[in-house]
Amino acid sequence: MLRFTVCVVGIYTCFLTWGIVQERVSTTSYGDENAPNKFKFFIVLNLVQSLIASLVAYCYMRAIRRQIHLRSTPYDLYLKYAQVAFFSCIGSPFGYASLRHIDYPTMILGKSCKLVPVMLMNILIYRRRFPPYKYLCVSMITAGVSLFMLYHHHHEDDKGTRINNNNGNSMWGIFLLGTNLVIDGLTNATQDQIFRTHPTIVSGQHMMFYMNFISSLFSAGYLVLHPYNDELRVAMQFCAAHPAVIRDILLFGFCGALGQCFIFYTLQFYGSLRLVTVTVTRKLFTMLLSVFWFDHILSFGQWCGVALVFSAIGLEAYIKKIKST
Repeated sequence: MLRFTVCVVGIYTCFLTWGIVQERVSTTSYGDENAPNKFKFFIVLNLVQSLIASLVAYCYMRAIRRQIHLRSTPYDLYLKYAQVAFFSCIGSPFGYASLRHIDYPTMILGKSCKLVPVMLMNILIYRRRFPPYKYLCVSMITAGVSLFMLYHHHHEDDKGTRINNNNGNSMWGIFLLGTNLVIDGLTNATQDQIFRTHPTIVSGQHMMFYMNFISSLFSAGYLVLHPYNDELRVAMQFCAAHPAVIRDILLFGFCGALGQCFIFYTLQFYGSLRLVTVTVTRKLFTMLLSVFWFDHILSFGQWCGVALVFSAIGLEAYIKKIKST
């Protein structure tokens, strides 16, 4: 129990900070008021995070004297690592792109639906089954997020002008976010399958290192080799013009890397559903920090949706406690 508590505290601490920095990097403006600029180079952002995370994982393995076993790792395991890394690379850009059409609290609460795709992918692809209360909790979470979106209404800008959310843009943002969730669910289900198939040679640190290292290769290959993509060059120009963003990007990557240490440890010993339950509760506090830190406004209906989502999480935790006693 103490080990799991340490994991929870580590995940909360690292990713609460990571969430604030993520919103600052992706949604706030750099530069003066007359020429504001936003950092929109999300593949570069993913590359930086995966590079830092793979370096942290390598240093962590060296510190605990754990070997990487490059030559003795089975070929099929490398393919699985590459599969997980590929899903990770293609999934997160959908989440970042959704921020152009929906606000950050909406994205965070939508991410709380991650239990749904994780469960579906485990059922459809890996033929796993779950107790009835989990289906109830997932249904409550889905209903809560739907309620949150239903009551997403007008808001006012800084000058007091009424702004209508473009419904078409909002629906496109939800589609992008939904795509991100499906890919995340497939990623988590595949990670579970790797740990079950290779329990003696795969640790959380191995998974973290290989997933992030191969993700770095994929992202760097796309940025360098794509003939019609100049994101890397433009991102470097942006950083040269606005040096403050470099600090935020490095802090974003470092907090994410430390958080992943706890994530993969929890994933190895407790499984993806329990991990997702922890990360979903963390998203509640990330969303609340976002609301108060960046002055977002939520309606009463949206707060009801939030309450429904996290009531489901509390119900699941309560049932688990009863079953364990």
